[in-house]
Amino acid sequence: MGFGAVLALLLGVVVMAVVRLDAAERAQAASIEMENRAAATLEWSSHTSLNVNRVLALAKSDNNPAVEAHFKPMIAQTSARISELQEYLQASIISEQGKTLLADIGDRRKAYIDIRKGYFKKLADGDPSAPETLNQALMPAADQYVGAMDTLLRYQRDLVESSAAAASVQSRNGMVLLGSLGALTLLLGALLAWRISLSITRPVNEALEAAQAVASGDLSRAIVVTRTDEMGGLLTALNTMRQSLTDTVAQVRSATDSINVASSEIAAGNQDLSARTEQAASNLEETAASMEELTSTVTQSADAARQANQLAASASEVAVRGGQVVSQVVTTMEEINHSSKKISDIIGVIDGIAFQTNILALNAAVEAARAGEQGRGFAVVASEVRNLAQRSAEAAKEIKGLIGTSVDKVDAGSRLVAEAGQTMSEIVGSVQRVTDIIGEITAASGEQSSGISQVNTAVNQLDQMTQQNAALVEQSAAAAESLKDQAMKLAQVVQLFRLDAGTQVSLSRQARPVVMASMAPAPLLHKAAPKLTPPKSSIKPATNGTSPMALKRPKPASTTPAVTAPVKASTGGDEGEWESF
Repeated sequence: MGFGAVLALLLGVVVMAVVRLDAAERAQAASIEMENRAAATLEWSSHTSLNVNRVLALAKSDNNPAVEAHFKPMIAQTSARISELQEYLQASIISEQGKTLLADIGDRRKAYIDIRKGYFKKLADGDPSAPETLNQALMPAADQYVGAMDTLLRYQRDLVESSAAAASVQSRNGMVLLGSLGALTLLLGALLAWRISLSITRPVNEALEAAQAVASGDLSRAIVVTRTDEMGGLLTALNTMRQSLTDTVAQVRSATDSINVASSEIAAGNQDLSARTEQAASNLEETAASMEELTSTVTQSADAARQANQLAASASEVAVRGGQVVSQVVTTMEEINHSSKKISDIIGVIDGIAFQTNILALNAAVEAARAGEQGRGFAVVASEVRNLAQRSAEAAKEIKGLIGTSVDKVDAGSRLVAEAGQTMSEIVGSVQRVTDIIGEITAASGEQSSGISQVNTAVNQLDQMTQQNAALVEQSAAAAESLKDQAMKLAQVVQLFRLDAGTQVSLSRQARPVVMASMAPAPLLHKAAPKLTPPKSSIKPATNGTSPMALKRPKPASTTPAVTAPVKASTGGDEGEWESF
């Protein structure tokens, strides 16, 4: 719009200049034409005056042939030139006053020429009235003719002067007008240049400030766009870039905050898991030690069962011989009574071992449940061991009942020696049954020993896997700590960008910390294995004489104290503890 106005003014100045130049050229041509007409009129007047003087010269020469021969051709030639000038003036003069003056001059010239012709004829004829004609007719006609020429000449000069004055005024007006238009054009051009420069520099400065703000990390300053031209498009693009960068930084900051919170919680969870894993490893070590002691105890129990089997066979032989030798019944019955007490003690020990085995199997099942998928096989073995322990306990109870019955019968036999024969037969049957039961106990003890060995192997393997898991958990904790450090560094880098209040509020709503379940360690089911005391008996095991040792717990590797809790029979509690782990 501004450039169009400047171009329109320049076009107006050019058109005005062309018009003024054309007018000046036409005025100059008219002035030149007027000057030419004035010059022609002056030449006409001079030629007329010259011819008049020549006629006077002829009049004074008294018809001198030489003078006449000299002047008459000149007069004719000058008259011809005057005719050409008259025709030129008649063709060039267009004003009414000029035409009137020129017609008056033509009339006076014709009258003058007619009088001159009459004078020359009288002069040639020698007419004495020739001088009178010269003085009274020709000279007055010449004076009128020349006076008319002077009037036309003055008219021509007045036209030239007025034309020159008008041209000067027109030229001056044209210069003033062109100067005014030029000054107006320059003023408008300067104003438009200032406006255009301001319209360019202002948005450029705004764009520069916006770019500098973005470069310094300040994304809170919005760019207000009020233009629709190219600079408005530039500002709109910069504002769009700032908004896109704001959204990107907001998303990055939100993700960074979430990563920071999540990495902190992961690190805390890994540390807690590491502590739990170390505690589980310690408990497995204790379990392994307990299983080793349990293996030794079960082996000793198997040896005791084999010895009891041998004693039962001997008692059977003694009972047979007692049937033959009644005299030895009392002694044999006493030995049987004494042996029965020992067997009762052994059965009590076996019952205690079975109870302890049941408790250890329950603890092993709990630990296997805590171990998850890796402890499923161990849980099966522990279940079988528990079943064997229950069967051993039931057999021990049955044996104990039988032994009690045998003791009663032995007491009754001691009091009733007379019925020794019948009682001996019953004793033989009872001892045979005892022998069978002890054989079953021996077989069960062997199976229990084999099962305990397998459980011990599984516990050792589980201990190794737990140690490996502990190492992996420590590596995971270190990786989580590194991730936390990287997230904190990234958050510090993103904090360099300043966002507007609305974006920060939205960001604070989006980047709320994830609330995780409490990672506090759940109480672990841990019960110290009871010390197994060997049965007080004079029967020595058939092995290499290794005495049973009291169970000693190794110190846990973790500094976290193990929380002891009573063993629960229900499986629901175990599964709850497993979920907490």
